Amino acid sequence: MRNTPVICFINKMDREGRDPFDLLDEIEEKLSIKVQPLSWPIGMGKGFKGVYNIYSDSLNLFESGKQKVTEGIKIDDVNDPILEKYIGQSKAETLREEIELVEGIYGNLDVDKYQKGEVAPVFFGSAVNNFGVKELLDNFIQLAPYPKPRETEMKVVNPDDPEFSGFVFKIHANMDPKHRNRIAFIRVCSGKFERGKNYHHVRHNKSFRFSNATAFMAQDRETIDEAWPGDIVGIFDTGNLKIGDTLCEKNIGDFKGIPSFSPEIFKEVVNKDAMKSKQLEKGLSQLMEEGVAQMFTSEIGNKKIIGTVGVLQFEVIQHRLKHEYGASCSFAPVNLYKACWISSEKRSDLDKFIKSKQRHIAKDKDGKVVFMAESKSWLSMVQDNFPEISFHFTSEF
Repeated sequence: MRNTPVICFINKMDREGRDPFDLLDEIEEKLSIKVQPLSWPIGMGKGFKGVYNIYSDSLNLFESGKQKVTEGIKIDDVNDPILEKYIGQSKAETLREEIELVEGIYGNLDVDKYQKGEVAPVFFGSAVNNFGVKELLDNFIQLAPYPKPRETEMKVVNPDDPEFSGFVFKIHANMDPKHRNRIAFIRVCSGKFERGKNYHHVRHNKSFRFSNATAFMAQDRETIDEAWPGDIVGIFDTGNLKIGDTLCEKNIGDFKGIPSFSPEIFKEVVNKDAMKSKQLEKGLSQLMEEGVAQMFTSEIGNKKIIGTVGVLQFEVIQHRLKHEYGASCSFAPVNLYKACWISSEKRSDLDKFIKSKQRHIAKDKDGKVVFMAESKSWLSMVQDNFPEISFHFTSEF
């Protein structure tokens, strides 16, 4: 949808698994994107010897359980006779054959196509052993695009514009369970972010001052005084911010391009402890604001339906509700195919449709009206019967 550049990392090469060429074919099929291997595994499982970095012609040898990252051994190319010294004759011959096949099938990386999101570089390794990751990061630094212009409701914002602007793309509650704090992550789009300065919040149409600004690196964090386009800033939030909010020096309207997508799996929330209803409400509200899943509240009966893209997310929600909010719930299956945001050029047509389909109408966390379709064929029939109604599979329309 966005043609965002992506890089793939094929993990667990220290375990037995599928042929690398089969994995590449599956990525191309599932993600509808061309791939370009920039490193290649030497063996697999117990016979895993390391990776050959195609992009820089270097060899990185694998040692199980070794967490220290070592520099790759520079070689002229895959035909360098020194290869046998490190991985043995049989492995060297196999590697040369596979690299020849890779070059014949995939050719050389076109950086412009990668930056347009048309091709995805692929790396192999074993993350638990911190192996093969450095190759990915080194190449990411060379290949990744600079911050690009972004569109708002009022204008196109360029990264070199002097006034600060940015948007909230993630919220995480209870990062420190002892303090119940929320961190809003802001991507800087233009200008310079300065800690302690007042910035305009577009949705609330008021100024906010952020005295705590943090940069994160894995589990480590540090206070920062300034940030620039492309940087990510974490700020403490008491509930004023949500995903998609825009902050700026001068009002530029909200940034576009942060929609919610129609989920794949739906289940109804069942409260298992009536004494903890308030905790459940609060927990669900905050987790939905984080973007963990989506919640739709039916107009009739006030039933709460959670929509996700994977079954595991329901387990995550249950676990976090119990351990972070002291609330217990279960999930009951519901017969739903799609949640569609709806609109119409005429308000009267929209009202008429909502009235006729009241049992299948719900609202998302932002109060937008959603049509809950029970099956693909039924949705198709409803679309045919109500041509004046537009059905959207993302919340941005």
